[in-house]
Amino acid sequence: MTEVLLARGLVKEYRRGRAVDGVDLTIRAGEQVALLGPNGAGKTTTLLMCLGVVAPDEGWVEINGLRLPKKRAQAMEKVGFAAGYLPLPDRLRVGEYLRMYADYYTVRDPRRAVTEALERFDIAHFAKAMGTELSSGQKTLIGIAKATMHRPKLLVLDEPTASLDPDVALRVRTGLSSLCADDGTALLITSHNMVEVERLCDRVVFLAAGRIVADGSPDDVAQRFGRGDLEGVFIHLADERDALAADAKGVNS
Repeated sequence: MTEVLLARGLVKEYRRGRAVDGVDLTIRAGEQVALLGPNGAGKTTTLLMCLGVVAPDEGWVEINGLRLPKKRAQAMEKVGFAAGYLPLPDRLRVGEYLRMYADYYTVRDPRRAVTEALERFDIAHFAKAMGTELSSGQKTLIGIAKATMHRPKLLVLDEPTASLDPDVALRVRTGLSSLCADDGTALLITSHNMVEVERLCDRVVFLAAGRIVADGSPDDVAQRFGRGDLEGVFIHLADERDALAADAKGVNS
C-alpha cells in the first residue's frame, strides 16, 4: 500500500520537558488508524507536528511524498481535518457553508461534491438548515462532511464521535469506512472513546510519555498488555502516568 503519512524521529521539547521523544509513524492508503494515549502522552503534539502546525525539534514529516515544512502548502491540499470543537457559522445554511469550502478546496464540481458529502453521511436533509438550528453533534457531523469534500488522501479527525448520539456515530463510521475503502483515504483519529475506536479503526498506536508503546490491531494491543479491551489498556497507561507523577512529586518535595 502507498504510504500517505511518514513521520520519522519526531522530537519536541517544551519548558516543562520532552513532550514527544522519537516518534516514528507510518500510515498507508486506506488504513484507519487511531493515535491514543492518556493526557500528557504527547498525542496532540505529535498530531500537530504531522500536520505541520508545530515544527519538530528533530525528525521530519512527509504527506503524500511531500516533505514538510517546505512543501506544506501543497501537502495540505490533500489533507482534510475536522474536530468537534471547531465552530460552524450561525448565519449560513449548511449547503452554503459547504459550497464555500468546496470553492476553497478548488473542487471541480462544487455542487456535486456537497451533495456527495452530505449523502455519504446520510444528512442531505441538513442542506437548508441554518447553523443556529443544529445541535453540537450535528455541527460535528457537518464538519466531518466538509473535511471529505475534496477526497483527501489523509483525513485527520480529533474526537470525531465525542458529541454524537449512537445512531449518528454509526453513520459516521459507515461513511468514513466507505471513504477509506472506495477512495483509499488514510484516516488518522484521536479519541478518548475506546469503544468507538475499536469499531472504526483497524490499527491503534498508543503513546505514553512521548513514546510509542504499542502499534497494532485493537485485539493485539489489548492482548499485549494483558487487558480485555482498549479501555483497559488506556486505564493501565493512565495509572502508570499517575504513579510516575506521584513518585516525581515525592522526590521533589
